[in-house]
Amino acid sequence: MSISARLHELGIAIPSARPPVANYVPAVTTGNLVFLSGHGPYLPDGSLVTGRLGKDLTVEEGYAAARATILACLASLQAEIGSLDRVTRVVKLLGMVNCTGEFSQHPQVINGASDLLVEVFGDRGRHARSAVGMQMLPMNIAVEIELVVEID
Repeated sequence: MSISARLHELGIAIPSARPPVANYVPAVTTGNLVFLSGHGPYLPDGSLVTGRLGKDLTVEEGYAAARATILACLASLQAEIGSLDRVTRVVKLLGMVNCTGEFSQHPQVINGASDLLVEVFGDRGRHARSAVGMQMLPMNIAVEIELVVEID
């Protein structure tokens, strides 16, 4: 099954790729690897999910923010490589969570991204991962994700 058919089956729409907010590019391809810059949790209306986990947002809201963030990553990836069918493996995910010093459920938040990658790509979506807490993220976004993907 093609990835676009799988997305349709899941009722998931990939948003349009967003331009970078500073002097960088959203994705760089070198050889058969694509490195995605840090992406944030954009909602369909163009707004961002903001706030700190452990203070402003629940784990469930953070999970949803991580899912929104991975959709933004997939939009940039698709713009870079043309078709998500070219993905042979999601290699590495770095998930950063904007949180209080007492918050310790970073993995549960970043599961929102990891779960979606496996839903879309199956075993090709299983990846190495780090889930870390940050005192602050740009624009007070709830989650930021970097991704490394192997393509054919």
